[in-house]
Amino acid sequence: MGAMSAWRLAARGARVIGFERFRPGHDRGSSHGDTRIFRTAYFESPDYVPLLQRANSLWRQLEDESGAELLTITGGLAIGPPDGELVSGVLASARQNDLPHHLLDIAQMKSRYPQHRLERGEIAVREDEAGYLRPERSVAAAAARAEALGARLLIETEVEAIDVSGSGVIITTSRGQFAAERALITAGAWTPKVVARLHLPLTVERQVLAWLAVDNPASFAPERFPVFIRETQDGRFRYGFPTTDGRSIKLGRHHEGDDVDPDSIDREVRESDLEPIRDFARANLFGVTDDVVTACVCMYTNTPDERFLVSTPAELPGVTVLSACSGHGFKFAPVIGELMAGSILDGEALPAIIRTA
Repeated sequence: MGAMSAWRLAARGARVIGFERFRPGHDRGSSHGDTRIFRTAYFESPDYVPLLQRANSLWRQLEDESGAELLTITGGLAIGPPDGELVSGVLASARQNDLPHHLLDIAQMKSRYPQHRLERGEIAVREDEAGYLRPERSVAAAAARAEALGARLLIETEVEAIDVSGSGVIITTSRGQFAAERALITAGAWTPKVVARLHLPLTVERQVLAWLAVDNPASFAPERFPVFIRETQDGRFRYGFPTTDGRSIKLGRHHEGDDVDPDSIDREVRESDLEPIRDFARANLFGVTDDVVTACVCMYTNTPDERFLVSTPAELPGVTVLSACSGHGFKFAPVIGELMAGSILDGEALPAIIRTA
């Protein structure tokens, strides 16, 4: 969110300085792991759809400006019980916003997407405007564009304190103090620590991603195997991607992780992390082996209702805290950056689906 906000603020002509504790595209937070799902028929709420449509345009704009390939459209599958949260939510968003979509029964899924095993009583919805983003590449592209537009980005620079003064905000970093008229905090999993005094309702959750080898990589190519989310019979969520390395597919569990501190999180992937992912693949996918090609740990920063949070605390005038989070924020990054620019520079109100405090 920081890189995208810097890009959109700099594009508006604002004087921008940004501080990055690591390096753009690093693997310590929530924006790594090769791919992130982009979807438009949003099961969480139809109110997100206009933001996603704008985000799609901004992703394409960033591609044009940077020359990097960031968004690949594959279509997307939502699989589960017809009355479950996922399928019913996708259909509600698609119908309310007139989005192209197709209902697929078990026989149709077997014909079109034989990699998936559906049980009696399950169906799938295919939406057209879904695919995957390349997160590391995207963050690096946004940061580079911000700098090209005049922003100054200080990498490997940790923010140690944020205070207010009569003329604005004082930011104390590992490289010294900096003064600014306004400050936007987009610290991800470190947000609860950076602004601990605000007691924001944020928790950090450990997540594990795994890439399992496949028997026939061609059948899992992006043009044959769309991104997918699956709601299990017990209401849990699993997701996956087509192959990007020609030998494996990435799978993950949505939530179900332990609460952690981002500075002491266990980054070692253990067998106990991998077995639920293997179990899912065995039960629901054909042609996916138990062999783990690679795996990694990332983090969710969660709000209680999983809506994004923007706080403008009275005790820190000139400071805005952004947490666009809860494991579904990355796809929104450029439009959230644009909204932050409009809010900070013009005082524009945020959409009601974003919680403000």
